[in-house]
Amino acid sequence: MNAVVIAVVLMLALSLARMHVMLAMIIAAFVGGWVGGLDLTATLDAFNQGIGGGAGIALSYALLGAFAVAISLSGLPQLLADAILKRMTGSSHAQASIWLKNGLLGLLLLAAVSSQNLIPIHIAFIPILIPPLLLVMARLKLDRRLVACVLTFGLVTPYMFLPVGFGNIYLHDILLGRVADAGLNIDDVSVVKAMAIPALGMLAGLAMAALFSYRGERQYDVAAIETTEHHERQYDAKSLWVAALAIVVAFAVQLATGSMVLGAMAGFMLFSATGVVRWNESEGVLVDGIKMMASIGFIMIAAAGFSEVLKATGDIDTLVNGAAQWLGDNRGLTAFLLLLVGLLLTMGIGSSFSTIPIIAAIYVPLCMQLGFSPMAIVALIGTAGALGDAGSPASDSTLGPTAGLNADGQHHHMRDTVIPTFLHFNLPLLAAGWLAAMVL
Repeated sequence: MNAVVIAVVLMLALSLARMHVMLAMIIAAFVGGWVGGLDLTATLDAFNQGIGGGAGIALSYALLGAFAVAISLSGLPQLLADAILKRMTGSSHAQASIWLKNGLLGLLLLAAVSSQNLIPIHIAFIPILIPPLLLVMARLKLDRRLVACVLTFGLVTPYMFLPVGFGNIYLHDILLGRVADAGLNIDDVSVVKAMAIPALGMLAGLAMAALFSYRGERQYDVAAIETTEHHERQYDAKSLWVAALAIVVAFAVQLATGSMVLGAMAGFMLFSATGVVRWNESEGVLVDGIKMMASIGFIMIAAAGFSEVLKATGDIDTLVNGAAQWLGDNRGLTAFLLLLVGLLLTMGIGSSFSTIPIIAAIYVPLCMQLGFSPMAIVALIGTAGALGDAGSPASDSTLGPTAGLNADGQHHHMRDTVIPTFLHFNLPLLAAGWLAAMVL
């Protein structure tokens, strides 16, 4: 059996059996190494090499968590929550429920989309914005599975389709760059047109979640939320202005340096320097932030080690080459199976940005030999890379929403984020990617 298939399936099975994702990935990595013919020493070496590369991501998320806690102490997110709650009490419940639900979902979608391009901070906004709004969501009886789908859609679709921010990196630097390196002439290829049909697949999945799957009400324990947010944040003009300035400073530093670590640290230090976070309280705030984001950081570290072990087995190339040799001249079946391999790889690795460099060198010559057009090849490989980002237990596109929505312990990562996003995004994206490969 192929080590990649065994490792990914085992990781998913253990996660679904309620084992923590980090432990599931570590166990699956060592089982995958064993199946792939690596001895214990070689597996450990590969795993340790991988987790070293994930340490920077973990540090970034830890400092972003501290920055998020500092912003919450300023009262800025509480101001937004109070404004929404005031609107709820100022009008009839039925009217408020409809308008506020739609308005809140629209706000979250806008924030998620903007985090990929306009203000490229990725998931950093989630622990800042979501926890103060949990009480609002509970009183609106808003299903958090729908919120998870909205957030994941906003985190994934923009980089698939819009060539700005993270999308510029994915579409131009990685996708077009790698397929060109593999020998494809991209002079007449419009990457936006190539990825339009897959993006519509993502939109169809979001519409399905909003209009059918999770349109109903869902009850949450309001007391548990009030216990988590055990005191209302006190805010005044100074704390709000400092919070706004700290956000601008953090974004500016991140954009100027390309470092989330430096950006979050600059914003946090501004809170300390102005007294919004007292100097003698800064250590406690930092610890609270680390606790908030530690789970994401450690899962990302484990995912880096998991990915390195799979690469060391050599079975990734075996999987892709084996699929290519078995396909023959059937273009429809070829497109479907290549997309399926991309789904499997990205669900295991947790990063669509890392999947394309692995598959492009093999996919491009195979697709050219079968007569796919350059536009179809770009759509196929771009979709194969993005497949699995939504719905992977190790993807920050699912870990981020869970970190915010589970602040009160009422949102399960696998049942309430991973499974809903897998069903509503990966399946339509698989179909849309196949359609794009066949018609372009």
